[in-house]
Amino acid sequence: MSKGLSYRDAGVDIDAGDALVEAIKPFARRTLRPEVLAGIGGFGGLCEIPKKYRQPVLVSGTDGVGTKLKLAFALGRHDTVGIDLVAMSVNDVLVQGAEPLFFLDYFACGRLDQRVAAEVIKGIARGCELAGCALLGGETAEMPGMYPEGEYDLAGFCVGVVEKAAILDGRSIRPGDTILGLASSGAHSNGYSLIRRILERAQPGPELDLLEPTRIYVKPVLALLERVAVKGLAHITGGGITGNIPRTLPPGTRARIDKASWPRPPVFDWLQRAGNVAEEEMFRVFNCGIGMALVVAAGDARRAADALRAAGEAVYEIGSIELSSGEADCVIV
Repeated sequence: MSKGLSYRDAGVDIDAGDALVEAIKPFARRTLRPEVLAGIGGFGGLCEIPKKYRQPVLVSGTDGVGTKLKLAFALGRHDTVGIDLVAMSVNDVLVQGAEPLFFLDYFACGRLDQRVAAEVIKGIARGCELAGCALLGGETAEMPGMYPEGEYDLAGFCVGVVEKAAILDGRSIRPGDTILGLASSGAHSNGYSLIRRILERAQPGPELDLLEPTRIYVKPVLALLERVAVKGLAHITGGGITGNIPRTLPPGTRARIDKASWPRPPVFDWLQRAGNVAEEEMFRVFNCGIGMALVVAAGDARRAADALRAAGEAVYEIGSIELSSGEADCVIV
């Protein structure tokens, strides 16, 4: 008579998953907000809406890390991609003027490596701390045969809240307004399919870190919203500068961006040179050094920039809003 099969024989180690949950609880606990009623471990996480909101509107966002993970696998570095995961969602939620409340993660792999998974989730917890949101829960899925050995995938989901009257929708943007750019920390989590093709041709020097995590702009921008009438925000993600700034503009306007108004980080110069990438393509794919753009009245630009610099951000006046004969667009000069 043959031996009966177990789940572990099929490639799923329930004990390892349970051990991982226990290992990450202290990191998740550091992210908790006063509104959290129940943290990780239950079937669902519970969170109240902060009482300071009179007409609260929930804002949700979801994203992954993309093929940047392939580079993490190749280099054996797993401690920062969790920050990327959080950043991509919380920065998106921030664009509506929302305060991120909580975050959920999904970690999927073929075989659970507790050490690697713990590194990733510690990064997720660190990202939540930087954003001021709670790591409320998540899912670790071990699925034999779904992923190559040593690889995993990540997805994340964030919920934020904004006062209904304070939602940023760009409708108040007018010609003559100023566009401020907040410096990125590198390529963030976009354009890595192109980056990986470039890496097949050449290798960067040790001074260029292609795994530098995405910058999280939540705390300084939320503080700014309390002091300055910001008219619009654009998170520079997939689609680059030319694809994302128009998303915050009303019809009949366009953004004129002066590419000489900020220093382009060396990583982008190397990518363009090593891949022979056209200038137009660079701005369509990468953030080129600007991770978040803000639109303010020209008279508020200096005050906004000073406040952001005092909060530790590198800020540049990168352009202005003009009249346009058609839909909102972006012109790089």
